Amino acid sequence: MRHRVRGKKLGRNGAQRKSLRLSLATALLEHGRIKTTRARADFIRSDVEKLITLAKRSRAHEDPNRVLHAQRIAASRLNNNRDLVSKLFNNIAPRYENRPGGYTRILKLGQRQGDAAEMVLLELVEREE
Repeated sequence: MRHRVRGKKLGRNGAQRKSLRLSLATALLEHGRIKTTRARADFIRSDVEKLITLAKRSRAHEDPNRVLHAQRIAASRLNNNRDLVSKLFNNIAPRYENRPGGYTRILKLGQRQGDAAEMVLLELVEREE
């Protein structure tokens, strides 16, 4: 029974899952869209949306300490990548100020040739071209 079992394991141990989460989130925030499997897209989607919400909410406050705290939280989740954190807070978050949620979309692409895994395109909704 799966009662109260949360999250996906994706056939990996904890360190590998953490590394996969970091690399997928970094790629999505850097490029605006990534091509991956459906399971991986579902795995990373909520984490990226929470990061965007964190950045968006911190921009609403004038208190510089709250903004700094939010930036440090985001940096800890993005492996202290300062360029990506600044892009998240200065470029990505302002685009979604009037949007209540749903910053990503999943477009189905069909099955992968080798193993028939369902491939999808995970992208930010209002991304720059």
